Order: sequence, then structure tokens, then C-alpha cells
Amino acid sequence: MAVQPPPADQRIVIENVAVATVDANDTEYARGHVVILGNRIESVGDGPAPQWLDNVVRRINGEGHLITPGLVNTHHHFYQWITRGLAQDNILFDWLVALYPTWARIDDRLVHAATQGSAAALLKSGCTTASDHHYVFPQGGGDILGASIEGVRELGMRFTALRGSMDRSKKDGGLPPDHAVEKTEDILIASEAAVDTWHDSSFGSMLHVAIAPCSPFSVSTELLKQSAELARRKGVRLHTHGSETAEEEQFCKELFGMGPTDYFESTGWLGEDVWMAHCVHMNDSDIAKFAETGTGVAHCPSSNARLAAGIARVPDMLKAGVPVGLGVDGTASNESGELGTELRNALLINRLHGRPDALTARSALRLGTMGGARVLGRHQEIGSIEAGKLADLALWKVDGIMHSSIADPVAALVMGALPPLATLFVNGNAVVERGVLTTVDEDRIALACARAAKELAARV
Repeated sequence: MAVQPPPADQRIVIENVAVATVDANDTEYARGHVVILGNRIESVGDGPAPQWLDNVVRRINGEGHLITPGLVNTHHHFYQWITRGLAQDNILFDWLVALYPTWARIDDRLVHAATQGSAAALLKSGCTTASDHHYVFPQGGGDILGASIEGVRELGMRFTALRGSMDRSKKDGGLPPDHAVEKTEDILIASEAAVDTWHDSSFGSMLHVAIAPCSPFSVSTELLKQSAELARRKGVRLHTHGSETAEEEQFCKELFGMGPTDYFESTGWLGEDVWMAHCVHMNDSDIAKFAETGTGVAHCPSSNARLAAGIARVPDMLKAGVPVGLGVDGTASNESGELGTELRNALLINRLHGRPDALTARSALRLGTMGGARVLGRHQEIGSIEAGKLADLALWKVDGIMHSSIADPVAALVMGALPPLATLFVNGNAVVERGVLTTVDEDRIALACARAAKELAARV
């Protein structure tokens, strides 16, 4: 059952709290307030909240806490929650080959369990909006996309469901096994049906749908071109993997006679309505094309490290004006499944470029909030704490033993251990309290995921 929005006239007041708004001016208040009215932010400012407020159903004393926008996850594969810890020492192509046979045996029931495991981990780490790139649709697997959407609805997270696809199998020069792909025309029909059935473009929507062929080495050129045409006809966004590894670049040059960015450009896949995951192996020309067209990037630092893919040139992308957000990626290549910890990992890994100011604590927080909102096309609704925006907020406890000696609360969040999550609001609803989900039974999810993982392993 979907989590319902709160009454429109109901207020929640959070006071005596450090506020990092992540607005255009990076406004912060050492001791400020945030007022929630219904499912929106009514006001934010310095000092206590106005005294005249009525219908206040809850007052939170934020002493020793930091409030930020809810984190935004721009890339994930929820179904992988039940295939964690496998192929532990492989680069991407070998990792995929090892796992495709298992993934090709998923169904809607297993995906529902895995989705709830992935979404729970995200919520518990401060994530309020997530995108999920699902591209494996085995024959007889049931309504996999619907199962994923329903799984997220029950937890109360804002969601972008990506109808992914693969139509280039081994026999066509791709990586996936023949039985793991779909026919091009079936993909296009299913993608359009997904948009028509699920996509809600209204302000404050809890569900967007985007069209997302998997990658250059698993989809045909024709599918890329027709998917771009379909998405633009329907007014939805486009997503895929791009420039993830050196092997992918070599694959594109051998098969298409050009690198990934030029190939995507030739298929209509650069633009403000497009974002790509990883973008590790990009030269100056690639970055310039992304900046010129407004093409977004989902930066996945932990997954890139897990698969030894390399270090994306995020500082150069930001300097050029490329929209960049953070992504967890699937939990078969980032077993923690947490978005909150990606703030710290992004900062540290990007400083390995040899530049201590490559990312600051505040620019890392911006990646995880406003940056992600921009990449998903929702920066007018979420990503910063501003009056009129949706009440997607994370309240972090930063006065405990792990953080009390760090004077700067933003540094405590980004550079220290991930702080305890006191409360997480999505659409004005408290979906996490004191680190625990409020909408579902965590033990039930844990048991369902354990059973699903065992069942899937037994199918191989």
C-alpha cells in the first residue's frame, strides 16, 4: 500500500538545528529552523520558527543535529540486492559474464524482495529520491517493473523507475547470453506502455518513468535511436551506462569506429534530457560535449573502485558545467547499498587526482542533493531546502561520540563516519525515525531478501 501524503494544513517545526540549505548561495544557519506544511517546505531561516504558527502537530528540538536536503540517488540496480558478494575480484566485463546467468533467472516476486532491500538501505542512509535502472526481463518473469514500483511505494520513497533493456546478445557481438535479451520491437512496446501506465509528471510526483537501454555493448544502435525518439515523443528522460571502462571504449571503437561519447552523439543520445552512469573514461572533448548539451552524469565512486574501473574526472566535469549527481550503482558492485557513504567516498576518491580541493565537503554534499536533483530533472522540486519545495529532508545527529568534536556539522556529515539518521522526511512523512524504517517491518524485509537470494542461487 502506498504511503499517503500528510494533511495539507499540518505543520511540523524543526528548531535549534544547523541548516545546510544547498541553495544557489549555499546558505547555512548555525542555529536555524525549518517549517514543513503538508508535503512542502513552508519556511527556512535563522533562529526560532515564527511563534504564530497553528496546527503544529510535531515540534523537533534539533539541538546537536544537522538538517540537509534528502539525498538523491541517480543510478542503481535494485534487483542486485540478492546477488551481493559474488564475483568479488573481477573487472566489469568479467563480472557481468559471471552474473548474467544468475540475473537471467529473476522474476517479479524476487525483484519485489530485492527492491525493498535496496530501497531500505537507501532510506536508512538519508536518500529520499532514487532511480532504479532495471534492464533484465526474462521470459515468464512476470510484471518485474510493476513489482519494483510497488516495492518502493510501500516504503514511501520518491522514485524514478527506469525501463531498461538489452537486445544485443552474444550472437550479435554483445555480452549478455542469448536468453537474457528481448526483441527490439517488444522493448519499445513495453517501454511506451511503462510510461503510459506509470509516469506522473505533476509537481510533487512520487513516480517518474524514464527509458533506459542498458549499454553500448548490450543494445543495438537501432534500439538507442528509437528509444531516444520514443522518450522525446513521450516527454520523459533517457538513461544508460557510458564510458564506464577502458574495455567499453575499445569495444565501441572496434564495433562502431568511434568512442562512446561520439557514438552516443550519433544516435541522438546527448541532451538535457539524458544522463549517463559512470563516465569514467572521458577526454576533454567528451566533457565539452556533455557540458555543451547539458548531458548529466551519475558518479558512482564506490562501484567504480570495486570494479577497478578508474576515477571519473568529476572536478573537470563540474568546472565545465556538466550536471553531476551521485549514484550507489547496483549492490552486486557496491555491497553497502548506502548513498550517505558515497558523499565521503566521492570526496576522497576525487582527491586522488592530486588536488586537495578537487571536492570540498560542501561540493560533495551538493553532488548528493542538488546535483542529483538536476540530473533527474527535478531541481525545481527537490535538492535544496527552500520555501515551496517538497519536504524531502534528512536530520542527522552530529553530537554523538563519533562527531561531537567536529565543529563544522557539514564536515561531520561528509568527512566523518555517516552520522545516525534521526529522522528522514519524504513528501512530509517521517519514513525513518532513529535509524529505523517506519513504513515497513525491517525484519520482514531482511528475511524475504535472504530467502530470495537462496532461491535465486538454487535456480542457476
